[in-house]
Amino acid sequence: MSVGYYSSKKTDDICEDVCGQQSSRAALSMSRLKCILRGLDFKTYIFLLVLVPLGILSMYLHGQKITYFLRPIWESPPKPFQIRPHYYHNNVSMENLCRLHGWGIRESPRRVYDAVLFSNEVDILTIRWKELYPYITQFVILEANSTFTGIPKPLLFATNRDRFKFIENRLTYGTVGGRFRKGENPFVEEAYQRVALDQLIRIAGIEDDDLLLMSDVDEIPSAHTINLLRWCDDTPPVLHLQLKNYLYSFEYYVDNKSWRASVHKFKKGKTRYAHYRQADVLLSDAGWHCSFCFRHISEFVFKMKAYSHYDRVRFSHYLNPKRIQNVICKGADLFDMLPEEYTFKEIIGKMGPIPHSYSAVHLPEFLLNNAEKYKYLLPALVQASPLLVESMSFLGRWDELGRFSLCMKGNAVYSFLRDLGFSIMKKMYIQFSKG
Repeated sequence: MSVGYYSSKKTDDICEDVCGQQSSRAALSMSRLKCILRGLDFKTYIFLLVLVPLGILSMYLHGQKITYFLRPIWESPPKPFQIRPHYYHNNVSMENLCRLHGWGIRESPRRVYDAVLFSNEVDILTIRWKELYPYITQFVILEANSTFTGIPKPLLFATNRDRFKFIENRLTYGTVGGRFRKGENPFVEEAYQRVALDQLIRIAGIEDDDLLLMSDVDEIPSAHTINLLRWCDDTPPVLHLQLKNYLYSFEYYVDNKSWRASVHKFKKGKTRYAHYRQADVLLSDAGWHCSFCFRHISEFVFKMKAYSHYDRVRFSHYLNPKRIQNVICKGADLFDMLPEEYTFKEIIGKMGPIPHSYSAVHLPEFLLNNAEKYKYLLPALVQASPLLVESMSFLGRWDELGRFSLCMKGNAVYSFLRDLGFSIMKKMYIQFSKG
């Protein structure tokens, strides 16, 4: 028997040559790794080299969807509103309408102030103010030279002010300079602008017990709702308005869960302009919320980059005009997100494109009276031919084309291309003549 250390323990046949060696710690570690890899079968290699990277890639691409789908597990739904029934008919007197709501009738109506932050929604602002015009004492609008995300922007309301001459004698318009702080949470800039709007409202001359309407430009209360609230007594001091949710146009009805718009009985030193839940009472069927309802593709791109939820633009191709056009015409989600709901039933029920609606009943009066001008907001539009889309992409004329033309009926495509051809030839002739 040889002199030396002897072990009666059995060694692993695969790594027997390694275990008996004396070497550096680094070399020994590498040798042990080789031992481990030798012990893995082919299926394990497939799992490590293919399935694991694919899983990581899937989480990167679809992690947000997974998070939203599992929302019912990690987030509880908010406290439900106390929903008040809403009664209205043209031929019912205001006294009876107030009584049906459990309210009294005033001898004279309250004054009403409509206050909004403005970005780039010129058409929707026109429809809003035309709807509310008969019942608003003062229209208050604040415009900044930057977006919530710190992007410089032109003062579009000032540029288009002539379109709003009908409210000029009741208009309080103000501007505020953006802070242009890169990397800051966009909601901080939004809050800063809402504080500035608070000051502008006071400049407009609001007094205690006047009604103050707080909502975004695209959250449009119906005229009869505002008239009801200004005439009725004993209404809640803060009343949220339930609006019908539409996306891209009034062709895509989503649901009736918009609640952020609110009407306040103004109290000096207490009332602050805000866009979050401030009370528990919700008046049903009080208007419309038309989100991302723009005429031109460039306006979609601008808002996607400008508003507080810019983090939803996870990939640059989301801003591609051709993609945006296709998404709009299908009624799909611009950000490729799942519905923001709190139950699996509601999430699954709302997955996929929004069904087309063919009803234009009970929409803003001015919109229907000017249907030809605002046809891109009305139902029964279909996607244009690929030739039209490619032509406009090649020519870089998405703005001139507009949202309606991209989703217009097929029998209008030929006429549009014909007119487009004449337009191009005319420009070429002018350039040739100058040369």
